[in-house]
Amino acid sequence: MKFNRRDTLILAAAASALSLCGIATASAAEGDMVDVAKLMAPAGGVADHVMGSADAPVTLIEYASPTCPHCATFANEVLPSVIETYVDTGKVKLVVRPFVRNVLDAAVFMLAEAAGPANYHNVLSTYFRTQNTWATSQTPRDAILDIAKQLGFTQESFDAALTNQELFTGMEALREQALDEFGLAGTPTFYVNGKTLTGDKTLDQLAAEIDPLVPADFVTTTGAATVAPAAAEPAAAPAPAATTDATAPAGGAMVPADPAATPAQ
Repeated sequence: MKFNRRDTLILAAAASALSLCGIATASAAEGDMVDVAKLMAPAGGVADHVMGSADAPVTLIEYASPTCPHCATFANEVLPSVIETYVDTGKVKLVVRPFVRNVLDAAVFMLAEAAGPANYHNVLSTYFRTQNTWATSQTPRDAILDIAKQLGFTQESFDAALTNQELFTGMEALREQALDEFGLAGTPTFYVNGKTLTGDKTLDQLAAEIDPLVPADFVTTTGAATVAPAAAEPAAAPAPAATTDATAPAGGAMVPADPAATPAQ
């Protein structure tokens, strides 16, 4: 699949917009507390997709990038245990929030939004599982489309999901907020009731932060998580700039927030 002129113009505008995004003037350090009220008010009109009980005593927010290999490692190897141990038991409500570093990130999050709330997490987890396929492809738009079709998208709903400028603009605002207000320096970055945790995290490392925040008399629930079911037919949705040949960066425990800091392969 080749990009037509309209695709090219959209992608060029998207890439330009991302390149103009600033870097946090002061990066938050491990353990820093951020303003919880601001953290719970995401910018840009992009609603959080919360997994878990609204009454959970702990809120875990992850800023993630679909092209970030460390985010994929967490999603594939750690997150299932986090959900089983903490989300399903009602102790934690989980938010995976977009941090768009390039137009491939934008495309994946836009498809997740287009799939609807019930399928949002399933779409993200599918693209994290298949990151080595689409993020390193010479034709990433084709690769992303192939996976989208397996998730129930048609060519028409896929195209619609990659032309929602309002959503793209909202995700840019989320990015700017993370950089400017929270000092985010890279992905993945986690916030546990407002406490900053940077880079790769194991279940044990997260448990060390979560367990002290769960009241001693907390009554464990079962089936508390609003875990996304298998993907159904996604609604045709709007969405912005699609994809370029940017690929997943490598190295380090955290991918830098500045796209310019991570060379494309």
